[in-house]
Amino acid sequence: MKATETKLKGCFIIEPTIHEDERGYFFESYNQKDFCEAINQEVTFVQDNQSFSKKGVLRGLHFQKGEHAQAKLVSVLEGRIQDVVVDLRKNSPTFGEHLSIELKSENKKQLFVPRGFAHGFLTLSDSATVFYKCDNHHKKEAEGGIVYRDIDLGIEWKINSKNLLLSDKDQKAPTLKNYLETGQFYQNYSKK
Repeated sequence: MKATETKLKGCFIIEPTIHEDERGYFFESYNQKDFCEAINQEVTFVQDNQSFSKKGVLRGLHFQKGEHAQAKLVSVLEGRIQDVVVDLRKNSPTFGEHLSIELKSENKKQLFVPRGFAHGFLTLSDSATVFYKCDNHHKKEAEGGIVYRDIDLGIEWKINSKNLLLSDKDQKAPTLKNYLETGQFYQNYSKK
């Protein structure tokens, strides 16, 4: 396994070691000991989530607030997505910055998103099945979101906005500036 830290501290691209031959392939999609050593921190995942989406579906940008914040390990089981994270850690040097990468089932790359980030993805292939591990249980009352088209974030989505499919909740989410004014977002910058 290879872990490469991105421009956002604590956020890593994970590349598993894949063993291929004429029969197919094998790889460890997750090994807690190797994973924690690779990112140099302890993480214990307690919940697995899976979603299926059609082309053009944009889910996000979501996060869990306060003590319910979640670190995630995101992978694509089938298809291709544009995965986007935004640093919401108030005293982080990259606060308000985002990272956009393509994850696809062919290369098996994963993205580790630490606590204190908003996360979203856009389905680029005809369909995509996304699987992600979380280190904290989901709590409905702690849900937060930032609108995908926040001008201040400047995210360049890879599909024209008129062709996107979003939930009502995601379309009506506030901007990051709204969260700055109200203080309703994750405020602690920690390695966990």
